[in-house]
Amino acid sequence: MFFMLMLLYIIPFLIVLAALIDIVKNEFEPSQNKLIWVIVVILIPVLGSILYFFIGRSQKVGS
Repeated sequence: MFFMLMLLYIIPFLIVLAALIDIVKNEFEPSQNKLIWVIVVILIPVLGSILYFFIGRSQKVGS
């Protein structure tokens, strides 16, 4: 039971952390998109991260 409960907290945290690291490490065009994605991921963490991985990654420079 404890293991399952920990997974319910750890996996979403890791998804959000991965999204934030990816956002910070890359450049976006236009440059305001980086700030917008950080705000979205912080305000609505899991949904914002999923949206970033499906929509935001295509907005990176050089992708």
